[in-house]
Amino acid sequence: MAVSQAILALNAGSSSIKFAAFEVDADKLTLICKGLLDRRADNSGFVIKYPAGNIIETSDVASAGSDSDLTKTLIERVEPLLGDRRLAAVGHRIAHSGPDFSAPIRVNSDILQKLDALTPLAPLHQPGCLALIRSLLAIRPELPQVACFDTAFHRDLAPIYRRFPLPLEFEAKGIRRYGFHGLSFEYIAHRLPQPHARSIIAHLGSGSSLCAIRDGKSVNTTMSLTPLDGLMMATRSGAIDPGLLLYLLQSEHMSVSAVEDLLYRKSGLLGVSGVSADMRILLASSDPRAGQAVDQFCARIAEQVAAMVSSIGGIDMLVFTGGIGENSPEVRRKICARLEWMGLQLDDGAETQKREVISASESQVKVLIIPTDEEIMIAQHTREIALGAPA
Repeated sequence: MAVSQAILALNAGSSSIKFAAFEVDADKLTLICKGLLDRRADNSGFVIKYPAGNIIETSDVASAGSDSDLTKTLIERVEPLLGDRRLAAVGHRIAHSGPDFSAPIRVNSDILQKLDALTPLAPLHQPGCLALIRSLLAIRPELPQVACFDTAFHRDLAPIYRRFPLPLEFEAKGIRRYGFHGLSFEYIAHRLPQPHARSIIAHLGSGSSLCAIRDGKSVNTTMSLTPLDGLMMATRSGAIDPGLLLYLLQSEHMSVSAVEDLLYRKSGLLGVSGVSADMRILLASSDPRAGQAVDQFCARIAEQVAAMVSSIGGIDMLVFTGGIGENSPEVRRKICARLEWMGLQLDDGAETQKREVISASESQVKVLIIPTDEEIMIAQHTREIALGAPA
């Protein structure tokens, strides 16, 4: 009898790793367990859960451990839960693909080196993603690993949305709009009740972006060359006047690294509020600066929703996803209130009933909440590339 196979999907962020293990069946993937590895130096730990959400294990992890130590610990905790299934491949969410990769690919040392060179374009995400691959190559070199790119869903953007208004020579160097959160948008695109509808997907979390989708494909998106562009985020500024960067460098005499730190780690909700980067804390705060940060976050989203609508010639559906998008009724209400001119109306009772559709029956735009699942998309792509099975 053939041994059953399993795939491990790793979704690395700047300070944590979400993971999920799936059994590979003939025509589907079945979730075995899921969890989170928190890599913060002051609070490292594991949480592993069954598919229904009940906890299998919680434990502390030595905060001083290296990436190799943490990766080894992760594998050692997950593999016993696979039972008699063999871990056949590991898939990774990789933030940036650069111009050389437009689809998931099996990773080797040469590809890893090319992806490492893209770190300046995604400094919060690329190092953590690649550290896992590098560690697994060292401790389990025989284990196939697949890179699944957050940019891939946007690979067919039309030139009018792909190009910066710069001389052509820069695009030839790979300086163009790529877009991110592609694995999340891809999952939501498959879940839309009307696949051919003109839809705006709002992935709102620590990192936030919008995607305009028509016929299941990305037409336009708010992030571009880097995950710094577009919406205001937890600690990232989002789109700002490029002349400001010149001013900071020339007149304020800031170094490039100081500007990078400002824009990626000290701006957004944290910078405006001076209180926190956590939306939950800001919503609960009585500090007027916290309220201003929330209002500015919502205003920028509504403004960019309108811009995205112009890309697809109207809107049939607005979908909220991501940590904030799925879990913050107040943020959703604030955004939708600014979009009432589109004929959008919320159903006041939908939130308490925990319905997927939260728009009123008379609303001209359907508004939905669809929880995202980047890990299942990683697993599907990994299955196709590493095991030769259809995604």
